[in-house]
Amino acid sequence: MTPMMEQYLEIKERYRDSILFYRLGDFYEMFFEDATVASKELELTLTGRACGEGERAPMCGVPFHSADTYIGRLVAKGYKVVVCEQMEDPQTAKGLVKRDIVRVVTPGTVIDNTQLDDSKNNYLASLYYSDERAALALVDVSTGEMSATVFEGVDITDRILNELGIYLPKELILNVERQVLPSRVQAFITQRLNAYVSENKSDYFEYNAALAGMTRQFGADAYDVKERGGEVVSAVGALLRYVSETQMTEDILVRSLKYYESGEYLEIDLATRRNLELCETMRSKDKKGSLLSVIDRTKTAAGARMLRRWVEQPLINANKIGRRQRAVAELATTYILREELSEQLRHVLDLDRLMTKLVYGTANARDLRAIGATLALLPDIKELSAEFVSEELADIHLHLDTLEDIRRLIELSIVEEPPFSLREGGFIRRGYNAEADELYTIVHDGKRYIEKIAEEERERTGIKNLKVAYNRVFGYYIEVTKSNLSEVPERYIRKQTLVNAERFITEELKEKESLILGASDRLNALEYELFTKVREAIAAEVKRVQQTATLLAKLDCYISLADVAVRSGYCCPEIEYGNVISIKEGRHPVVEQYVGNGGFVPNDTLLDTNHNRLALITGPNMAGKSTYMRQVALIVLLAQIGSFVPAKEARIGIVDKIFTRVGASDDLASGTS
Repeated sequence: MTPMMEQYLEIKERYRDSILFYRLGDFYEMFFEDATVASKELELTLTGRACGEGERAPMCGVPFHSADTYIGRLVAKGYKVVVCEQMEDPQTAKGLVKRDIVRVVTPGTVIDNTQLDDSKNNYLASLYYSDERAALALVDVSTGEMSATVFEGVDITDRILNELGIYLPKELILNVERQVLPSRVQAFITQRLNAYVSENKSDYFEYNAALAGMTRQFGADAYDVKERGGEVVSAVGALLRYVSETQMTEDILVRSLKYYESGEYLEIDLATRRNLELCETMRSKDKKGSLLSVIDRTKTAAGARMLRRWVEQPLINANKIGRRQRAVAELATTYILREELSEQLRHVLDLDRLMTKLVYGTANARDLRAIGATLALLPDIKELSAEFVSEELADIHLHLDTLEDIRRLIELSIVEEPPFSLREGGFIRRGYNAEADELYTIVHDGKRYIEKIAEEERERTGIKNLKVAYNRVFGYYIEVTKSNLSEVPERYIRKQTLVNAERFITEELKEKESLILGASDRLNALEYELFTKVREAIAAEVKRVQQTATLLAKLDCYISLADVAVRSGYCCPEIEYGNVISIKEGRHPVVEQYVGNGGFVPNDTLLDTNHNRLALITGPNMAGKSTYMRQVALIVLLAQIGSFVPAKEARIGIVDKIFTRVGASDDLASGTS
């Protein structure tokens, strides 16, 4: 094998389960089986390269500047990709260029916005399984949100299925072989989840290492999780280690861990969740036609993700529900303020995911300007929210950090329209750094800079016709006519004699020459150095930015629910810890959107635990049985996420579980049963 191919195979051996993007000049190349797979999946031309002893290796490649697009396509198809970069300049390297892995990209660890759905979380999950107890931990690497729970008792299988059904992780790490899991869980992972699965990763789940990693990440907050049992510690620790390895750093971005238990949210089993079409329809798996499509009028990506989580995990605490209701009610009665805030939020970008790129060092100058553009909106949002009185909205105003210091740093340091690449400079604003300004002047106004040097020499020597020029032999030189040679100072070093003049150099001029000729490279390096410091300074404030991003997302959700309530004629339900569900003139929230005004006939519902425990509804197909049944379930669910509901009035006793089943061919939104 050639030395380069030996290096390639050595690196590939460490990542045998991945497609290796190996940097060669301006391309990332793939060889052997990786090339065969990638050429097929990416529709690339398969060529070959000599690899030693007369052999040719299958090869294909992509330009380095567009690699993220190709990586995204491979990851979307379920592949794991590792990026091998040149670690030194090929022009100055002695022998074979040093290369190493700088990035590992898997379906569950993607952080590039172009490869993600703004409105959905992208979850990576770890499942610790044993017959008696199991634990599930989940993290969205792109936002840093992490949660975990424990399963025990006779319904372990059902709980695992329900939680996987809520989060639908794109990647799953198991402590056992897949065959050890219950058959229903195996079938769900294979047929429904379609996730990238890493099996039998028992070393990742080793308790002592997991506990050490969890303690390092969360400090004192890890104690509460430790008390929940070794299974959840192992699951959380496995995730932390996996994220650290794929992001190539121990300083990973994970928010404080949220532990939750069965009974904390309204429980909806997998079949019910599917039949109620909460976030996607049964047939097309599209958002359109689901409950979420009706109530989601959010303006921000983070708000859309938060509202989806609310729908997937309705509350069962009346006090928390009441706080949300009062926020929605206040916004529903303030049309002008609601519209003004909506207009501001329309321009808010995805701070969570932008900050993740910043922390992991993949953000460019455009990402910083995007963060700055959003932060510029915060003072107006803060001012508009000053009159809020409901607890939730007043809390948003109180704790909304306008992050003025971060915005000023971005505005002072980064040009308004920076280039995409960080390799060629042009993104540091003039006036931010004196050395960068001087280098910029040299690079972009070289003639004026040379004339400035000549003018200084004329003043120092008194030789009026002295000039500074350049040729390839001597570089920069000072030319003096023979009539002025008597005024030449001793520091001038003679280099060439002409008929009418002599040419000189000075130590100072040679220093200037070195500066001029290397100014472009030095400017690019200095700009990158300055940018890195700015990026690190902002990354250090990630918790402040995340808190603000969460508050903006929450405000967006409340405005969305208020807007839907007003436009669709919803009422504020009365929530209580009672045993009655009483709905007057209720409507199916999805179906009424598709049949138009007046097309849906409202109806009443009365259920309790005494004489109205059961309603038996009969009739032919298309009589409305499924519609009515799901209508009641959706009204209850809407009430328990804090939303208003499609009814004239409603009194909802808190429910802890919803069950429903409808015909497999039903598509109520389009009128099919």
